[in-house]
Amino acid sequence: MRAAQLVRGYWLEVVALVLATVVFIIPFAFMLLTAAKDQVEAARLEFSLPSEWRLLENIGEVLDAQNGIVGLAVWNSLLLTVASVSVVVVLSALVGFVLQRRRDRIGTAITALMLAGLIIPPALVPTIYVLQWLNLFNTLPGLILVEITQLMPFSVIVIRAFVSAIPRELDEAAIIDGASPLRLFFKVIFPLLRPALITVIVVASVTVYNDFVNPLYFTPGRDSTTVQLTLFNFQSQFNTRWNLLFTDVLLITVPMLVMFIFFQRQIVSGMTTGAVKG
Repeated sequence: MRAAQLVRGYWLEVVALVLATVVFIIPFAFMLLTAAKDQVEAARLEFSLPSEWRLLENIGEVLDAQNGIVGLAVWNSLLLTVASVSVVVVLSALVGFVLQRRRDRIGTAITALMLAGLIIPPALVPTIYVLQWLNLFNTLPGLILVEITQLMPFSVIVIRAFVSAIPRELDEAAIIDGASPLRLFFKVIFPLLRPALITVIVVASVTVYNDFVNPLYFTPGRDSTTVQLTLFNFQSQFNTRWNLLFTDVLLITVPMLVMFIFFQRQIVSGMTTGAVKG
């Protein structure tokens, strides 16, 4: 019986490894090989080694395209990601804590709104009208507000589930010692939310950094371009420079991929803790 379980577990691991290879490693290898080819070889879109490795030359050409628009896009994307995620972390932690500790009709209604935010798709045209009314259309601050709004429901639900695993006795002890509500949260509760906060930071960072639709509609133009919009620089209706396009994709993908690999354990911990209780 023990041997049968070991064999079954071994084959499950093999199948999982094969699936991971097919889904993740092979596409990444194809992207890397295509990015290292010249324009003629890359246009064939074949899974083969390049006759001449031109990865560094292609990276330099991508960075120099349109007077360094990729560098500007990277700066805008980093600013957008850091600002949006910073606000989302603080606000979602506060809201998630209050919703978990406050069990009344108002808290239930707000939780329902958060769940609705995960289900109902965003409306582009009304959002554009609101941003124009606030004089924030085609600006990074306006795009930051849009990203915060779309990230809040998921972040609040994750943190609310994690707070349910923190005993209320900690709140009562801090209040007895004279802690104010804000002091209770930032000194006692907030440090305990580290796994959930890492989950929110990583998932939100990947979402904002890789966002294509929101920058396309809400920040048209060169000054507010983001990394995903730079893909248009290397493709057109009649001609696509596949080697430079895949090089740009490679430059965009690597930072978030490295971040996800380093924090994958914390992501799983943050999303599973409190999933049963509360």
